[in-house]
Amino acid sequence: MSQASRDEIWNRIRAEVADDARDEPALASFLHTNVLSHSRLEDSLSFILAAKLGSETITSLTVRELFRDALDADESIGAAVREDLRAVLSRDPATRGYSQPLLYFKGFHALQSYRVAHYYWKHDRQPLALYLQSRISEVFAVDIHPGAQIGKGIMFDHATSVVIGETAVVEDDFSMLHEVTLGGTGKVGGDRHPKIGKGVMIGAGAKVLGNIRVGEGAKIGAGSVVLEDVAPFTTVAGIPARRVSYPIHGLPAMDIDPDPISKTLQNP
Repeated sequence: MSQASRDEIWNRIRAEVADDARDEPALASFLHTNVLSHSRLEDSLSFILAAKLGSETITSLTVRELFRDALDADESIGAAVREDLRAVLSRDPATRGYSQPLLYFKGFHALQSYRVAHYYWKHDRQPLALYLQSRISEVFAVDIHPGAQIGKGIMFDHATSVVIGETAVVEDDFSMLHEVTLGGTGKVGGDRHPKIGKGVMIGAGAKVLGNIRVGEGAKIGAGSVVLEDVAPFTTVAGIPARRVSYPIHGLPAMDIDPDPISKTLQNP
């Protein structure tokens, strides 16, 4: 039995896409080209991302080869891709299957493109990694430095205007919405970006700045500005952010509320 035949998520994707191609003939060619013509998730993902990131100077074919080489060389990237797909399906109520983020969600696309750029950054091909960062930012409006360290089981919901700096660290099972910045204060160099613990949830428009620690299971309210460490399993909100409560769930990233702070502010 081949590895592809044992890949539960890839098999689910192919089944979902086959149903969509049957039910919507206008998409049949698109779905076949992007999914059904490929034997592995890695090949499909490389094709999809290369079609978006290719340019007149570096063609889609070249980008596809670069992505496929990275995915083949480092199996942990493919494992993270699958955990990210599980994260999106389990946390986003708008998602109906694994094929939706693979085909249509730019937050997922930007994150997987970053994973390849990070691979090349670690393997002393920094100019290539920085080129990919630039293209990812141009195409997806998501700017993640390839030196940042991001775990698996990650969901970027909507993702427009997300910024993550070079020395940021994001642990597993993290969720955030659009317009979030994990940035520096502009006052120091070196290790200057936030460290985000497991299971953290960050609301839309929040800014987490400086070499600070957001503890495991914390929640940051939409529009907040966080300049100091956040204790584990604590909800903070405001400008500057202050503690307002404790999350109902131990890992709030796993249970996204579309309006995560309003209830907390009503009942601090």
